[in-house]
Amino acid sequence: MKKNEKIKLFLVDDDAVFLKSLEIEFLHHGDFDIETFETGELCLASLPHKPDVVILDFLLDGIVKNAMNGIETLDKIKEFNAEIPVVMLSAQDKIDVAISCMHHKAFDYVVKSETAFVRLKKAIETIFKYQKIEKELNWYMERM
Repeated sequence: MKKNEKIKLFLVDDDAVFLKSLEIEFLHHGDFDIETFETGELCLASLPHKPDVVILDFLLDGIVKNAMNGIETLDKIKEFNAEIPVVMLSAQDKIDVAISCMHHKAFDYVVKSETAFVRLKKAIETIFKYQKIEKELNWYMERM
């Protein structure tokens, strides 16, 4: 994980209860600076705040029926900055949904369940491990 500073985490979900419970879990079990959003559009408007990780719901149609869905939001995030890791989250336990998310360059796909928070936290840890390895590899490659 990042040293000596909080991880800037964006949580995006149209289920207000689930969104608040995720926020509480992350605040109680880590050093996070969290921003929450109920639509993809609100998340996109805040991308200049430079999130380290985005956790993004797949559907996002519970509040605004014509709202941008998670895949569209994921694509816009990657257009803004391809380096922002996005973990997709959904109640749908379907392999084709997970594959679609991965084809759109999501870092991981987590099904909403009793273990979702643990899996999300593990995904974030993995993101920072990969980033550290990538930095080290780039450092060595520059010296060759």
